Amino acid sequence: MTEANEITVTTYPVAVIMERIKLASPWMPYRWEARGVVRDIWPAGSGANVIVRDEQQLQVAFPGLQLKLVRDEAEGYYLNLTSPEPKLFVLWRLHVEEARPEFVTVSYNEGTRWADSGENVDGVPLPTELRAWMGEFVEHNYRPEPRRKVRYASNKDGVIKNR
Repeated sequence: MTEANEITVTTYPVAVIMERIKLASPWMPYRWEARGVVRDIWPAGSGANVIVRDEQQLQVAFPGLQLKLVRDEAEGYYLNLTSPEPKLFVLWRLHVEEARPEFVTVSYNEGTRWADSGENVDGVPLPTELRAWMGEFVEHNYRPEPRRKVRYASNKDGVIKNR
């Protein structure tokens, strides 16, 4: 049962900026990585938008992604917000020769699960405007598990003494 002031799901439209960087290697001519995230202001259905293109790098904005906060991940949001450098995690996949972001999250736990499963995951700095939005969600939805009292075994527990 949810409380009246709980926010169970909320979304924020984002565009991910992917960057292809030229490398000085005969085996690997370039590498891709997520460089940042901005609020999605492009019209619905917009495709990728080239931001920078020169001989050394290519930056492309991919609009149309939704950053979604759900109550089940509230602990992961809390852990991210209280870390020294909060991040937004981008799961991306290579399509032919272009890296495309598939999913975004601000849950430390979810980002770690993606990386542990072998996906391409980059952490980018969390935009300042998202911190307050996340903080409000965490405040309404995160309840830390109560600490259990640690109880150690004693001779009173029926442990047989050495003879």
